[in-house]
Amino acid sequence: MTVFAVEYVYVADSDALRDEARPAHRAWLGELAEENTLLASGPYGDGAGALLIFKSADETQLNDLLKEDPFAAAGVIAGIRTTEWSPIIGVLAAHTS
Repeated sequence: MTVFAVEYVYVADSDALRDEARPAHRAWLGELAEENTLLASGPYGDGAGALLIFKSADETQLNDLLKEDPFAAAGVIAGIRTTEWSPIIGVLAAHTS
């Protein structure tokens, strides 16, 4: 499995839509965390986006998974940047293959 850093950039002025979709978004993330597919996630302090750390077989599988995010269905994600990442030191290092 490969570790990926995923950055979300939210649509400007989408706070109300995100608030509405957040319970479903967090439930979806919670399920992925239980499956050990999602290693960490959280919003940026300025509210403009978020960082999510996933394990996936490849980028295609990851992109298919990201399409299932309730935030995607709500139309609050303006952009996604996906980067293969190799954590070397720290608690996430154990997930590098």
